[in-house]
Formats: sequence, structure tokens, C-alpha cells
Amino acid sequence: MRLPTALPSHTHPYIRPVAAGLAVALAAAGAALTVPRPGPARFEPPVRSAPVSVAPQLRGKPALAATDGFLPRVAPSAHAVNLLALANGDVLASWFAGSKEGAPDVAIYLARWHAAGTGHHGGLWSEPRAVATRAATQAATGRYVRKLGNAVLGQDPEGRLHLWFVSVAFGGWAGSSINQQVSDDDGRTWTPAQRLVTSPFLNISTLVRTPPLWPELGGGAGLPVYHEFIAKHGEWLRLDDDGRVLDKARLPQPRRALQPAVAALDDGDLLALLRDAGPGPGRVLAATSADGGASWRPAEPLPVANPNAAVALLRLADGRLLLACNPIAGGRNRLALWLSEDQGDNWYEARVLEESNDGEDEFSYPALAQDRAGRVHVAYTWKRETIRHRVLTPDTLQEVRR
Repeated sequence: MRLPTALPSHTHPYIRPVAAGLAVALAAAGAALTVPRPGPARFEPPVRSAPVSVAPQLRGKPALAATDGFLPRVAPSAHAVNLLALANGDVLASWFAGSKEGAPDVAIYLARWHAAGTGHHGGLWSEPRAVATRAATQAATGRYVRKLGNAVLGQDPEGRLHLWFVSVAFGGWAGSSINQQVSDDDGRTWTPAQRLVTSPFLNISTLVRTPPLWPELGGGAGLPVYHEFIAKHGEWLRLDDDGRVLDKARLPQPRRALQPAVAALDDGDLLALLRDAGPGPGRVLAATSADGGASWRPAEPLPVANPNAAVALLRLADGRLLLACNPIAGGRNRLALWLSEDQGDNWYEARVLEESNDGEDEFSYPALAQDRAGRVHVAYTWKRETIRHRVLTPDTLQEVRR
């Protein structure tokens, strides 16, 4: 699989020109940061290489063993977990970890919850492996990489695993690009990273956070992404079977919005819930699509507070919609599950997962998955130290009395 190095501008109806002076300056900066590709055709075709297994060198406490309710800890700080339920009943988790967010030692880690294990709720987490590092991504793409960020997982109808993750060469997260790796052997080995072309202008400021949808689109995938440079808004990428970007559409909102999480409804429409990027306290934002993501229209915000924090959305096997979020105006020290039994028209709080009166505590960036046995997996950042994992059954999702 080879990703394109250019994308026709007609597939980007929402991209507007940026001032020529800024374009020249940024282009020059990007050229200065380009790293020569190691070898003329080293990754053509992509070479199936073993996963990176060397964790970043960390000072302080050694890696901790797996504990009930938490993913194995590999670094002092962990964030932005994503979950993927596999056909055999296992669940994969990806997240980034290092000394702190944005540090040079941050890597993308992968671990597997074995359904047949004897650990937490009948499962046992495997030892995490670093499947993407700054050095490996830089070598594979031939571009300077300063830091790595959010990662998401997907599995296509042929069973191949896909990993998308964020890298930054210069500036903050607004200067991000998306990279993709693919595994044909259930995650044991991965192709070298390739950079997705999502914009004809410097190909920056596109980030991932939430998982893709596959079968609802009749071929290829739909990947929710978001844009941060100058404006902040959600986008929907349409990918072909090999992961190449075919088209993208903007998710319009009256306010700045980030990190759309998307689920399919009973009638085939798509519902996206988004993080309200402010200013000021807001609510969980919404958008809908009736044509598989080709176009979107804003919908009424949910009656759920959103303190500029990520949300997770999952359509359960019984048709209900499950939302994980921080439903308070002032921070991320309360994390709860909300349910909708009428395709997103009405929502009610079903269960509080974490709550602390200490404003310094953070429980954020939730991820959701439902495994083959019907169990609902919830994972999230716990105090920026590690990733907490909980397993619920559909009939125990509701704890709060209505």
C-alpha cells in the first residue's frame, strides 16, 4: 500500500487559500525541517517490519505491572486511549505515553485484552509494545518529527488492522499531520508509517482522535478528523480500501469544535458529537449526515455540558447510543456515561465513572467498545498518569436513577 504524495484540489471544497506570505514562510520552514529519506526506494513497496519494541528511556519509577482496572503502566504520563473490539472477542487499546505530553520520548503503545484470560472481568492485558516512535516515523516518512500524539485503531472488512496517529514537525498541535500503519497479521507486525495527504497546502493541521466507520459506507472507510490551524472544526475523510484519501467534508458548527465522534443510526444517517472548543462553557455539539458523510448539517447541541473536553460515542448492539463525557462546565474531574434510547433525540445520565472534588484530578479522553460477548469496555485517562479500564454489561450501564 502506498499513499499519494498529492491530492487533487477539487476533492477539498472546504479548503480556502491562506495568505501568500504565510504560505511561503511555512513552506520554507517545512523544507528546512525535511529529513532525507534513508535509501532511494526503501519502502516501495512497504516492507513488513517487526514492531518497535524498545520503550523510551525513562527516569524514576520502573514500569509497573498490570493492576485490576488499569492498563499496564509504561511511562510516568499516559493519554488519549482508543479501543477496538476484534472479531475473536479480544480488545485492542492504543494510546501515547512518555515523560509528559509532547515530550520527545512519547511513543504510541498497543496492548491486547485477551477475552479468555483470567484477569480483570475474565480478561488479561498483554504487555504494551511501542508500535510507533518518533525516530521510526521520521525514518519512514523522510520528515523531521518533533513529537507524536493521538492514535486511533480500525479493522477493515478483510481483517487488516489500521493505526492512524498524529505527528508534529514544528509548532504546536495545529501543525499536525496524520500517519498510517497497517498490519496484515493481527497486529504482530506493522508497515512503516506513511503520511496521509489531507490538504494540498503544506498538508498540516489535521488530527485524529476517534475511530473510523467501515461497513456503513459500502466500501472504504470514513475517518473523523479535525482541523486546528486558525479555525477549529471537525472534518470527515473518505478513504479507499488502501487508506488513500478520496474526499473530505467539513462538519459545520456555529462555534469552534473539535474531535468528532461518529455513530450510525437505525435509518443509515450518521450522528457526530463534538467537543465544544469555546470560548466559555459550552455543551456537547452535534451534526448529522444523510449521505454517508458526503455532507453534514449542524444539529441542536445536547443538553450535556462540555468543558472543552473530548467525548466518545458508541452504538450498542441493542441500538442504544452510549456517550462518555465530562458533563460539567468547570473541568474534567467528573466523567460519566449518558444513554439515548431514541437515536440521539433525548439523553439521560446513566452512570458516573469518576468524580473528584479536587480540581486537580483529571478523568478525560474516554474511549468505548463493545466486544463479541456484549461487554462494554470503557477506557480513559486517569489523572494523566495512566489509563483506566472498566468492563460493564449492557444491563449495568445504568446506575443513576432516572
